[in-house]
Formats: sequence, C-alpha cells, structure tokens
Amino acid sequence: MEKFINEKVVVYISKFTNTKIIKALKDGMMFSLPFLMIGSLFLLIANLPIKSLNTLVAKCGLADICSQVYSSTFSLMALFTVVGITYSYLKNDKISTAVNGALTGLAAFVLLTPSSKVLENGEAVTGVISKDWTAGQGMICAILIGFLVGYIYSLCIRKDIRVKMPEGVPPGVADSFSSLLPTGIITIVCAIIYAVCHFVFKTTFAELIYSAIQIPLQGVTDSFAGVVIMTVMMSLLWWTGVHGGSICGGILSPILQANMAANQKILDSGVALTVQNGGHIFTQQFWDNFLCMSGAGVVIGLVIYITFFAKSESLRSLGKLSIVPNIFNINEPIIFGTPIVLNIYLLVPFVLVPLIIGISSYLLMYFGILPLFSGVMVPWTTPPIISGFLIGGWKVALWQLVMIIISFVVYFPFIKKIDTLSSKNENK
Repeated sequence: MEKFINEKVVVYISKFTNTKIIKALKDGMMFSLPFLMIGSLFLLIANLPIKSLNTLVAKCGLADICSQVYSSTFSLMALFTVVGITYSYLKNDKISTAVNGALTGLAAFVLLTPSSKVLENGEAVTGVISKDWTAGQGMICAILIGFLVGYIYSLCIRKDIRVKMPEGVPPGVADSFSSLLPTGIITIVCAIIYAVCHFVFKTTFAELIYSAIQIPLQGVTDSFAGVVIMTVMMSLLWWTGVHGGSICGGILSPILQANMAANQKILDSGVALTVQNGGHIFTQQFWDNFLCMSGAGVVIGLVIYITFFAKSESLRSLGKLSIVPNIFNINEPIIFGTPIVLNIYLLVPFVLVPLIIGISSYLLMYFGILPLFSGVMVPWTTPPIISGFLIGGWKVALWQLVMIIISFVVYFPFIKKIDTLSSKNENK
C-alpha cells in the first residue's frame, strides 16, 4: 500500500499542485494575507468582544479611524488578489516584467467591474469603484482575470510580441516598452469582453461571474457536505505525506474569504448575522480555528498524551519538543515524528477528530448556538481559546476547549496502543 501511495497517489497529487494555475493561486493569495490580518486587527479594535471597551472605543472616535483602515485593507482584497495572482503566474514563468503584468491585471480588473453605484435613494453615481467589488464579491472575478492576464501576457512575451529597445536603454524604460504590446492586447481583449457583457447580457463581467459562478460556489462550499468533503480530503492528503492544508486551503481560501466578507457586509448593513439572513458558516475562521486548530487532524489531544502520559521515552521526548509549536498550531513535528504519515494505527483518529469537530461546529452555528464569524481574523498561529475569544467571544473560546477534550478522548486509545508497543520495544 505504501508503495502504491508513494508511486501513484503522491505523484499525481504533486503534479496537480505544481500546475501553473494552482501555484499561481496559492502564491497569489498570499499577497492579500498581510492586508487581511491588519484590516481584521483594526476591525477587532472597533468591535471588541467586551461591551464596555467597545462603547469607549466608539465614543472616543477610534472606531471611525479603525473602520477607515479596515476599508482600505480588508475591503480591497480582490485588488490584492488579482495583482498577486498575475504577478505569481508571470514570476513562475520567469517573465522579467512581472510587475508590469501585475499592473495590467489591476487595470483589467477595474475595466471589467461596475463603474457606477446605485444609492439608497435610487440615484446612480458613475465614475466610481465600489468597494463591494474590490472586497468579497469580486474575488472569483479577480482570480479569473489574474489567470487570463497572466496567460496572455506570458504568451506575448514568449512569442516575442513586444517592442524591443536598443541596448543601452535604461532597464526601466526598456521594460515599459516591452510591456506595451502585451498590455495593449490584454486591454483590447478585456474591452471586447466588457462590450459583450454590456450589450448582450446588460451587465458587467464581474456581476456575471458573481451570479453564475461565485454564488453557487459559495453555496456548495458553505454546505454541510462541503465541510465534510474538504475536512476528509485535507486529512487524507496529510496522511499520505502531502501538505493537505496548502492544497485545500489554497483552493478554498478565495471562497472562504468571500464568505467572511459577505458576513461582515451583513453586519455593516445593521442586520443580525444569522443563517436565515444569508450568513455563511464555512469561512476562513472556521477553517483556521476549528478544522485546523493545532494543525491538520486537530492533533492537540495526541500531543497532550505523549507529553504528559506516555510511557515511551521516544514519544515523551517528541511531545516535549512538539507541544510549544503545537500550541501555535504548528504540527509538522507530530505529523512526521510520531509518525502519522502512512501510520495505519492513526489514520482513523486523524480523519475522525476533525470530522467530528467540523460536523459539530457546523450544526452548532447552523442552529445559532455558536455565533457566525464576522470579518475579524487572527493570525493562524494564535493559540486556541485565545483565538476563539477574539473571533467569536466566550462561546467560541469554550467550544475550542471542548474541541481539545474531544481530540484527547478520540486519540487516546490509538496513541496508547502505539505507546505500549513503543515502550515494549525500548525495554527489550
């Protein structure tokens, strides 16, 4: 079985993860991460989970400042995404003018999104870029444009469709002229797309993609089945030795972040954030702080056992080395040190623990026992319970404590068996 996994499964998965599109998606999405974190920090300050502090922040005017910072970072995630994906695509293709191409991607995105906004009184304001489309609503559009611009721009450079300047011309000037024809071609292509959408479909490309692709995708991923499938897939990939978090997270991140932005938009409109009001359960915080709490497999229960209760000296030593990183949601030492990879004894709990937590968390949020997540995010390395309190208050913090107990209980019989065998081998 191990030979089959290494020679067949891992090889095909590695080929998939190394395709241009997947690499550009994973690398490009990282461009928006610092801005999401900073924006979430200021959103948290403006909406502290402690009521008295929250009132104080609002009265002193700090909330307005935080809101401005939030809208200038978090609310521009689609812009950062299109720039990041285009740049990553071109950088991976070793295109020297990747920055110019990324700016072309930005221009293409603006060209293909709505340039007007209808106010509450019905008046239409033209010549504006709505932050509705630079935030969650424009994410899938930004990804598609990033791929399209990256492909066409790279093709033009590789086919030598560019203006060449004589030697001796400063590199900055030469790069600008080299980008002239690819940028012109991409602009014309995008103008044609804009015209077709405008005259045939009476809409814009961004609105068409949002209604035809993004809304269905958000609905599928936000379903009970979506949570189950992605949870099992991530665990199985990790068990085979492939970075499941990177693969599943890279694909899911745009949708999960769009779900998160949609939830914040509901709150900003003054409506209660509930499933009945269109709120999403499966968001980036759900992934980071529930399904990946202490890392893939929610292994914190296993780590607690081998650190404090194991009889095997090797396991106990591994626990002492792993417990601090694991508190900060880093579990590679456990994954490869125990090992969990290709360990048939630990396959069941490694899949079962996050599955139990994913299903339970989904149902608790669906029935309103746990709150849905707003736009507040914390770094993925934030320890459990602290992260829960910051993103969802005491209820989420308490639920994370329960998750730790679940992890310990489910892993216990399996890791105890391994501990017993390991201890016997050490005492021979």
